[in-house]
Amino acid sequence: MNQQSPIVCRCEEVTLEEINQTINTYQCSAREVKLRTRAAMGCCGGRTCRHMVDQIIQTYNENHFSDEISLSYRPPVRPVNFADLAELGGDK
Repeated sequence: MNQQSPIVCRCEEVTLEEINQTINTYQCSAREVKLRTRAAMGCCGGRTCRHMVDQIIQTYNENHFSDEISLSYRPPVRPVNFADLAELGGDK
């Protein structure tokens, strides 16, 4: 039976094993893990996996600060209606 590593970042399909290997190989911070594996860089902008990545890093390094991964993390300001987007399309 082939056991797969759990997926931490669904958008970029980054597994727990990939993150652990990256941390062990490079002894990196959350920001570096994000840049090396693309975890938290998908279409959700890290809203679903950012906290998991922080917790994984914290198991390796107790001095890790949880806000360190904030590289380009930008929550949406307000929702946009599809009708408003369609109006921007112009005459096609």
